[in-house]
Amino acid sequence: MNYLTLENITKTYGEKVLFQHLSLQINKGQKIALVAKNGTGKTTLLRVIAGLEAPEGEQANLLLRRDIRVGYLVQDPEFAEGATVIDAALDSENPLVQVVKQYELAMLGVGVPLESVLAKMDDLKAWDMEARIKEILTKLKVSKFDQPVRMLSGGQKKRLALAKLIIDEPEFLILDEPTNHLDLDMIEWLETYLQQPNLTLFMVTHDRYFLERVCNQIIELEGGKLYRYTGNYSEYLEKKAIRQETEGAELSKDKKLLERELDWVRRSPQARTTKAKSRVDAYYELEEKVSGVAVEKNMQIEIQGQRLGGKILELHNVSKHFGDLKIMQNFDYKFKKNERVGIVGPNGVGKTTFLKILTQEIRPDTGKVVVGDNTVFGYYTQDGINLKEDKRVIDAVQDIAEFIPLAKGQKLTAAALLERFLFSRKQQQVYVSQLSGGERRRLYLLTILMKNPNFLILDEPTNDLDVVTLQVLEDFLMDFPGCILVVTHDRFFMDKIVDHLFVFEGNGKIGDFNGDYTEYRELQKEREREQRSAARVEEQKQKQSQQPQASERRLSQDERKEMNKLEKEIKRFEERKGEIMEQFNSTDLTPDTIEKLGKELNQINEMLEEKEMRWLELAELS
Repeated sequence: MNYLTLENITKTYGEKVLFQHLSLQINKGQKIALVAKNGTGKTTLLRVIAGLEAPEGEQANLLLRRDIRVGYLVQDPEFAEGATVIDAALDSENPLVQVVKQYELAMLGVGVPLESVLAKMDDLKAWDMEARIKEILTKLKVSKFDQPVRMLSGGQKKRLALAKLIIDEPEFLILDEPTNHLDLDMIEWLETYLQQPNLTLFMVTHDRYFLERVCNQIIELEGGKLYRYTGNYSEYLEKKAIRQETEGAELSKDKKLLERELDWVRRSPQARTTKAKSRVDAYYELEEKVSGVAVEKNMQIEIQGQRLGGKILELHNVSKHFGDLKIMQNFDYKFKKNERVGIVGPNGVGKTTFLKILTQEIRPDTGKVVVGDNTVFGYYTQDGINLKEDKRVIDAVQDIAEFIPLAKGQKLTAAALLERFLFSRKQQQVYVSQLSGGERRRLYLLTILMKNPNFLILDEPTNDLDVVTLQVLEDFLMDFPGCILVVTHDRFFMDKIVDHLFVFEGNGKIGDFNGDYTEYRELQKEREREQRSAARVEEQKQKQSQQPQASERRLSQDERKEMNKLEKEIKRFEERKGEIMEQFNSTDLTPDTIEKLGKELNQINEMLEEKEMRWLELAELS
């Protein structure tokens, strides 16, 4: 079943042509990723597919199946003015979601009485939906339902938008960098969700493990054209290499033919015969073909790092708390030369605070941080730097430095360095305000390396970078002659770069795991499997030990008394439950009273369940 068809789609911004005459089909069940360099129009194409931007071109056509529900996750989501978290998360036309929203608001003492909502939940059989919504919100750590959305951070808003999208259950999902701002556990959960065969997916992501495990097709936007590859990320790499090898051979032949044709055109007489004119026309077609093939440049980074001293960075008995939140407790560590350390842990445990303690932006509560005399930090933060929007790229860089030190005492001009970072001479004249998010991050990385650091601290360096830039950055980091400390949700990047991990386990405890992220996660999963297996064995043992007892004996006198007592208590709880339900019918209850009665009702239900279970156990012996 066809969900979407694009035909002859073109998009331009001023003189810049992002893509031209693109055609694309998306069918039910396909999971497609779009791969391209920053600034080539990935997000623009997503917006065209989602219907937020109109396609250009005389013969442009966009056909979207009308009877399917489409969900679009943008990079920077916006919500209604004054909306709370619960308003935004459960903003849906689905009647089950709407009644769950009423139930959650009633539990907060807002909206219709809880009694009437409970009746609706029962009538619509919405309890399964309520449990599913709770699971989604819990996995994505969306909480504090009454908090205004305007008070959330950018990352919290992205998770909230993703939660809303999943809750709404669209059949066709369009996702722009869905893994940004998710911690590693969230990403693994999202992977599992998106692998469902009934979901159709078109997304942009730089997460290569995500591409490997979720996608069954990858489309590359290069030179304004689309290239389609069936399979996951590893198959894409193999097939792209074959294509480039083929194109390279064709290009070589075309260049030689072009040289011969060019020589003939220059020597040909002014009077053209019909045959000669056809050769001239063929020449110009060939010239356009060859000149239109862009030779891909690699981002080269050869900046010379300063030598590290004997003492690099040491932490002695360091502790840091924020109220009840313990970031680190009595932490000791001495960094050694050329260490590559990854930092893992859920969002909110203090990973970024830890980095700021190392760079002495934040003081510890106790202990001390000692930085070596020769240690020069290059700190790549999540927030980036504020470059003046009205400056050209070259001017913004030259404000930092005119020349960059290289190996063997050589120097490199700012313009030449920008070229190595894939900013052509033409692009260097572009204003900073015109750069895409990924181009800004690439420019920020350049400014960090210009300081000639020997200790790189990278806080989510992969956000908004394209796969090509990531590959080159990884190659540079693997040869970097200094220490590297990295926080990232990109598991592929982590596995490739780090030697061991600082694991933030919560409550101030930081473990040191000797291995990469995949090894750490496999060990975690193995321990979880062992715990589940041990729990099942113990449960089975308890059942077996109880069974013979049940068949061999009768109720004792004390147990008969307990059973009679339980019957009276159950009756009393049932009567109180009925009284509370009657009170909920009143229209003059205050929010505080509703909350108080709701809590009491929950406690009564729990007590009833406990006592009824005990009564059933005794009844089996009678």
